[in-house]
Amino acid sequence: MEPAKAFGMALRRRRLEANLTQEKLALEADVERVFVSWLETGKRQPTFQTMLKLAAVLDCSASELVAEAEALFYAE
Repeated sequence: MEPAKAFGMALRRRRLEANLTQEKLALEADVERVFVSWLETGKRQPTFQTMLKLAAVLDCSASELVAEAEALFYAE
């Protein structure tokens, strides 16, 4: 699995766990909704600043998001 896809899966899982739509996550993280979609599908990768914003909205740390993505990446 590609790293961007693994991050997208982790982001989506966290978003759904937080009961947020892509639109609500985007609004609260100050990014475009389509960008959240691109992240979740592995078409784009976030900057560190964006990762911090997303994690804050999801009530987790950026390192937790990365660790989850890393676990998915190495599970393949």
